[in-house]
Amino acid sequence: MINLFKIKGQKNEEAANSKGGPPVKKQSPGELRLHKDIAELNLPKTTKISFPNGKDDLMNFEATLRPDEGYYLGGAFTFTFQVSPSYPHEAPKVKCKTKVYHPNIDLEGNVCLNILREDWKPVLNINTIIYGLNLLFSQPNDEDPLNHEAAAVLRDNPQKFQRNVQTAMSGGYVDNTHFPRCK
Repeated sequence: MINLFKIKGQKNEEAANSKGGPPVKKQSPGELRLHKDIAELNLPKTTKISFPNGKDDLMNFEATLRPDEGYYLGGAFTFTFQVSPSYPHEAPKVKCKTKVYHPNIDLEGNVCLNILREDWKPVLNINTIIYGLNLLFSQPNDEDPLNHEAAAVLRDNPQKFQRNVQTAMSGGYVDNTHFPRCK
């Protein structure tokens, strides 16, 4: 039975090649699932998706978030997504390209979001991750930080945290660290 499917697949591939087209690239299960996830995206109005390598490379894309509330109101933050062929059994690798003063994002762009690590399950999808990232900007979490200094300021002095966020987003220095303008 399996051989019949293999032969049928080979014949379909040969037929496509005989029509002068390029060889048909077989998609991995991860690519098929990602294609479905992207087609079904229900993004908040504050989020845009782009494919810097073109639509042929769905496994690498960017999401730009523009929070419309909270400390980060008015900022623009771009995240890169690298999706492995074993998706959804393995969480995408997500990094923040925009240098940001945030308790859950370190200065190298690593993101502390539980669903990208220990709480990842194959039933989760790209939409879930994007909503999680948006939540980080509306409700930064000082209890599970990557940037411990920012978390301490958020916890101990929220007004100073607000000033530091605004300074960083305006292209200033916070604790001798320069942040490019992201407004």
